[in-house]
Amino acid sequence: MDNVPVSVELLHEPERVRAALSPLRRTLLQRLREPASATRLAAALGLPRQRVNYHLRELERAGLVELVEERRRRGCTERVFRAGSFVVDPSVLGEPVAAQDRFAASHLAHTAAGLVRDVARMQAAADGAGSRLLTFTIETEVGFAAPGDLERFTEALAESVARTAAAFDAPGRRYRVVIGGHPAPKEEP
Repeated sequence: MDNVPVSVELLHEPERVRAALSPLRRTLLQRLREPASATRLAAALGLPRQRVNYHLRELERAGLVELVEERRRRGCTERVFRAGSFVVDPSVLGEPVAAQDRFAASHLAHTAAGLVRDVARMQAAADGAGSRLLTFTIETEVGFAAPGDLERFTEALAESVARTAAAFDAPGRRYRVVIGGHPAPKEEP
């Protein structure tokens, strides 16, 4: 089985999201990044095959896994599944209230939720049209010696981005540029 790229789907129906919420189903979706059968998953997880089959059927019914192969084994048909690639539309969980303070965590979360939703929808449309969605990502980490440095850095960055955007701004396809910052997670040992 070749690794065919899977397009990212935006899950916006609460019922489909609920189908993936149980710990076992999340584990199955994680393991199904590589195609596998219920028999193989049951052996790896130390669970009865019937229990794994039940959860796979529910995930298949919700459209969260896809059948990639059926093969005959000892008079039975073994079904091999692969998890789809998806993100959950943050609005399914309820829209957060956006703060107007650009230093507020709620404002960053609201902006990031919109980014996830918009890019997933445009990616799905591009996939459907057989075209490529042109995007870019800029990511880095920076350390600050004092809390006030964060505000000075933000002001300097905002000025620099505004200057650069003004230099390139022209009629044509519009791009939204979002820059956010949050404390870097502690690295696992």
